[in-house]
Amino acid sequence: MKSLKEPFGYEPLLSKEDLKRPVKKKKGPRANDWKNTLLRIWKIVDEQRALLIAVLALVVISSAMSLLGPFLIGHIIDEYVMKFHFDGMSTMIIALILIYFVLAIAYFLQNYWMIGIAQQTIYKMRTGVFNQLVRLPVSYFDKRQHGELMSRATNDIETVSSTLNSSFIQVFSSILTLTGTIVVMLMLSPLLTLLTMCIIPVMFVATRWITRRTGKLFKEQQSALGALNGMIEETISGQRVVKAFSQEERVKQEFREKSAHLRRTGFWALTYSGYIPKVMNFLNNLSFAIVAGVGGILAYHGFVSIGTIVIFTEYARQFTRPLNDLANQMNTVLSAIAGAERVFSIMDENKEEDIGAFGEHHKLQGAVEFKNVSFKYELEEQSHTLQNVSFYVQPGQTVALVGATGAGKTTIMQLIARFYDVQKGEVLFDGVNVRDIQRTTLRKQMAFVLQDSFIFEASIYDNIRYGRLDATNDEVEEAAKKANAHDFIMKLPNGYNTVLTSDGSSISQGQKQLLSIARALVADPVILLLDEATSSIDTVTEVKIQQALELLMEGRTSFVIAHRLNTVRHADLVLVMKEGHLVETGTQQQLIQKNGVYANMLKQSGIL
Repeated sequence: MKSLKEPFGYEPLLSKEDLKRPVKKKKGPRANDWKNTLLRIWKIVDEQRALLIAVLALVVISSAMSLLGPFLIGHIIDEYVMKFHFDGMSTMIIALILIYFVLAIAYFLQNYWMIGIAQQTIYKMRTGVFNQLVRLPVSYFDKRQHGELMSRATNDIETVSSTLNSSFIQVFSSILTLTGTIVVMLMLSPLLTLLTMCIIPVMFVATRWITRRTGKLFKEQQSALGALNGMIEETISGQRVVKAFSQEERVKQEFREKSAHLRRTGFWALTYSGYIPKVMNFLNNLSFAIVAGVGGILAYHGFVSIGTIVIFTEYARQFTRPLNDLANQMNTVLSAIAGAERVFSIMDENKEEDIGAFGEHHKLQGAVEFKNVSFKYELEEQSHTLQNVSFYVQPGQTVALVGATGAGKTTIMQLIARFYDVQKGEVLFDGVNVRDIQRTTLRKQMAFVLQDSFIFEASIYDNIRYGRLDATNDEVEEAAKKANAHDFIMKLPNGYNTVLTSDGSSISQGQKQLLSIARALVADPVILLLDEATSSIDTVTEVKIQQALELLMEGRTSFVIAHRLNTVRHADLVLVMKEGHLVETGTQQQLIQKNGVYANMLKQSGIL
């Protein structure tokens, strides 16, 4: 038999100690400060102040109408029904109908306008987080699952959206209705009001007991959902690798584990939150029974009228209903806060600043110098990825970076593009420290042709034009011809207007490389970065790519990462890397004559 504490095999996600342990508040406006998270959402909502005031005014009107209706019903019973006096009763009934008609209109308008406010707020949050994502440094994405980031920008923001749509008005309306109900009840009968309010301490204790648990569980649920989305995104993106190595069962098992974790978090979050309406309904019925019983006795002895009892029983329900609504909405609000925290945590990250004395009008000549550069990706790492690397490249030279995997070749490329900044030493462009040049200015005068070329889900025109957005169709076609891509493009169904898929599956790897070279040609860069652009390419396509690359590199400072050493024979300078150190520099002929590390590499490759 299953334990009552572990129904259906769902083991408790958090221990009792975890659930009871208070959440530590951190100083400063951090995203894990729930109070600050709510204030940040409110600041965005408050930008639509005029419409928000109109909504709040309608909430006040609807709350007043909801209080006035039962009061008018009690008045009709006492003054007309009980006294069998029906003159003027039709007027009161018409007034009652008007009250509920106004109430219906107020409900419609406040919901309609609030939806607009919520959608505009979510639009600004979504735009803000996307703008932040494109301004974050490459290092941020290197350390995080892309699917998990996507979950924050979509699922978490949608949670906030649904909460603003449904909960904001309800919370404010419940507070107003609760306040108004207490005032009217005190005016009618302080004794019955006191009896009705006896349930408040019980409600408070029960709600606090539940929400202390649901807050942590909803946060864990959002985190589990992000991890699952990240795993799905990685599996879909890497499906060829999964199938190539027959790892279907492994990824299915990993998915089951993450999905089971999400199932457990969802189960316990919803289980605890589900206690709230049950408890509130019980206390609601208990309050109604107390008012009806005690009120009946008081009416029998003439202390209150029948109409007052009718009003009070309705107000007793109206008194507990806002409390019930507040308790129910608390779960939704907690889930939304957990989502908003994750969104704001992205927005709080330090973005890549584009500052420097040399701005958009600064033109690079192409000279690149490393002066005693040392670098490591994580500051807490003991060993450096690069150690005391120094070299100088003249404008227009072609530089080959060779060495074993992990020697530091790609890191040098990353530093040249300023995806990362060095911890020690200097990187100079034409004698100017790279930190003094605006990143946008620097990268606009660079072009990249990577081993795995990225293709956007757009036409070939747009994919090539990505190198320079103001390029004309004629310039795009001219670049494609120089890159030896024009012939295969014209064989596609719609030529240059053919829309490619985002993974580039509609064309071959070699064709994607040719498009990347055309993109770089359109950009007309001063500095060119090539990361083994001819790897995994057939011989015929490699010849076309090599011809296109030679044309592309002509007159430009070019850095080429080469794993196949026969591709660097025309380089002006060869940098030989080994375990983060620059061990040899010179032309290929000079290094062969030196008979050192590079010469041994050529011998091992069968070239010498």
